[in-house]
Amino acid sequence: MGPRTSSDEQTDGTPGGGVRSRRTASRVVSAALLAVALTGGAVAFGAARDGGRVAPAPASAAMDPGALAGADPDAAVTALQTHLKAQPKDHDSWATLGLAYVEQARTKGDPARYPQAQAALKRSLALAPGNDRALAGRAALAAARHDFTGALTDADRVLKRDPYDERALCSRIDALVELGRYPEAARAADTADARRPGIPVFTRYAYVHELRGDVTTARRVLQQALTGATSPGDIAYVATQLGQLAWNQGDYPTALTQYARALAADDTYLPALEGRARAQAASGRQDSAIKGLETLVARAPLPGPLVALGELYEARGSTGDREKAHAQYTLVQAWIALARANGVDADLDTALAAADHGDKGAALRAARAEWARRHTVHTADALAWALHVNGHDAEALAHAREATATGYRNASFLYHRGVIELATGHAKEGRTSLAAALKLNPGFSPLGAAKAREALKEQGAQKALEAAE
Repeated sequence: MGPRTSSDEQTDGTPGGGVRSRRTASRVVSAALLAVALTGGAVAFGAARDGGRVAPAPASAAMDPGALAGADPDAAVTALQTHLKAQPKDHDSWATLGLAYVEQARTKGDPARYPQAQAALKRSLALAPGNDRALAGRAALAAARHDFTGALTDADRVLKRDPYDERALCSRIDALVELGRYPEAARAADTADARRPGIPVFTRYAYVHELRGDVTTARRVLQQALTGATSPGDIAYVATQLGQLAWNQGDYPTALTQYARALAADDTYLPALEGRARAQAASGRQDSAIKGLETLVARAPLPGPLVALGELYEARGSTGDREKAHAQYTLVQAWIALARANGVDADLDTALAAADHGDKGAALRAARAEWARRHTVHTADALAWALHVNGHDAEALAHAREATATGYRNASFLYHRGVIELATGHAKEGRTSLAAALKLNPGFSPLGAAKAREALKEQGAQKALEAAE
């Protein structure tokens, strides 16, 4: 789930005519409670104490889950665990603890938190069967584990009883997007904006528009959301979304500015650290990018940063860089194994990483499995590329074109499509796609961008290459 808004101001309008934002008194109280909580103390489900630090006295009431994303998730978990030791039958706090574990997994990149979240949510439902907070938490957990059908089912159950539940509204949008049901996702975003305008809804509204190719609306909504953001978590989250949007359009100065703003609010925010490194690499600051990614993966060895670092090593080509790159790709497989062990569907991660840097057969099996579950632009692209690297270009072409059919502006998708078009004898279309990829985001990948330029040179498409540059 995205961070929640913490502004108490409210203006009229929808994302089509002005974004609203607000804050409730209960969130302020909860945020204050979480802010004073220490990160040690007794840990639920038998984990050890953290460094011998002592937790504060338990809170007197269940904490509002609305404060979780804006606070330190470690502090939230500790405070809730302490409270539940004194009040073990508080089903709302068990549900909120489950949500806190999901948030902890998200911010730390640690899928081992998901079984803890599942146990806490199960406890809440055992104490109060069908309670909305636990069902909303279960929807968030299902989405985090890439079980988007399950997420949609639980979100819909909550919304039948409470049409204004913010987490359920957001989980519903996420699930529909990740199932490739884009028209329904757009309607769900409109509904959520009308019912619970705020940063979690605005960021999802923006992404739905970006998937349609409407970058102007996406940027405007995110800028308005950032204006209303006050907590460090909200600022880091929204600024990073703006940085990613700028990066996708090849606007590296703006991307770096937004990532800097995010990191000024929270210098540990993983997506901003990754985004900054990618933008630095695309801007020619290779050493800074490598240093930043090395620091990041030492803390959180996630597939995206690991692959990016490995490719930067390959592109640099110094002594020992090939071995360093291979080590990063090996760690991707270790993370995937950990994720699967903790209930995460990691087929898309497998397909994306293994197609270029691992077992190509495994990449194709994973891509086909993911495509059988959901048809999105991302799964279409992953399947197309996995088919290509396994020599099935005729089958790959339709999927490559499907990945770009919504208008979503993604240079990697265009690059994959161009390579596949060239491989299937569609030379003119292939040159056009490759040139479009480089024009949109010339530094989209340290290896892919170089290969796109080389392919255009081999095609004798000097004019297209010059236009892209």
